[in-house]
Amino acid sequence: MPVSSLIRSAVFCSNLERSTAFYHALGLDAVYFEGDLDPESSQGALQVPAGSTLRCRILKRGVDAANFGMVGLFELTPSPEPLPTPPGPPRLGETALVFYAQPFMEVLTAAREAGATWSPDPIVFTMPHRSQMEVCLRDPDGVLINLIDRDPSEQFRTTPV
Repeated sequence: MPVSSLIRSAVFCSNLERSTAFYHALGLDAVYFEGDLDPESSQGALQVPAGSTLRCRILKRGVDAANFGMVGLFELTPSPEPLPTPPGPPRLGETALVFYAQPFMEVLTAAREAGATWSPDPIVFTMPHRSQMEVCLRDPDGVLINLIDRDPSEQFRTTPV
């Protein structure tokens, strides 16, 4: 049986409010779900220590948006050992969250103002069939983000663009 489209990414963050502000700046402005997750379920699924609590806020783009392509923010208490802060470019095995963004420079500026920890200048990325502005940056906890200067409505197309 096949799987669904990617429903959401799960970002384990050090500060739920700071991460929410960052992803709001990218346009994920609606809350799909928020609350404290059941400790027993969290401990069983994530194998975190007994007594840990897990706050959750799942964001999506607009209240009427489909329930996929969401970003789930999870804050674990006590806070686990953080991964080493990545210095910039991607590392082998790392995942990037990719978003179409327009107006591109406004979204990039908002992300920088909301706490991007690494944000080089955008470049024109050239492929055989098109060229577009792109940039990679990192969220407040170092998650790699790729912004592409494309109309977000193109995400619903069913043919390559």
